Amino acid sequence: MSRNPYVRTVSPTTWYMRNGRYIRYILREVSSLFIGLYMAGLAMSLMRLAQGPKAWDAYVDGLSSPVALVFHALAFVFATYHAMSWFNVTPKAMRIRRGDDYVPGPLIVRAHYILWGVVSLVILVFVGVL
Repeated sequence: MSRNPYVRTVSPTTWYMRNGRYIRYILREVSSLFIGLYMAGLAMSLMRLAQGPKAWDAYVDGLSSPVALVFHALAFVFATYHAMSWFNVTPKAMRIRRGDDYVPGPLIVRAHYILWGVVSLVILVFVGVL
């Protein structure tokens, strides 16, 4: 006797909407696209800078458009989410032995956030914002 196996239908476009873990995964992957586009814009800014003052001024004027401002805001949000998601996974990839035990995971995560804050403050002081 031949039976047909049960085949669960999975939507090819909304499969990740059923589980919060999948949504966070997709958001982290989408954040990589925004970070890549931001890096391409940064490379373009270096190219415009090398082309001279007129090209640089035109590039800077283009950065003040509403589309560029929205893109930079989204890129900042996604870069922050991307960094935070990787900081939270760090204890699984970086186990630090102290004696016979391991350093607790939350301590490693806190150390990463503190270092991130310190480096951000140093950069803000260096560029004259603070």
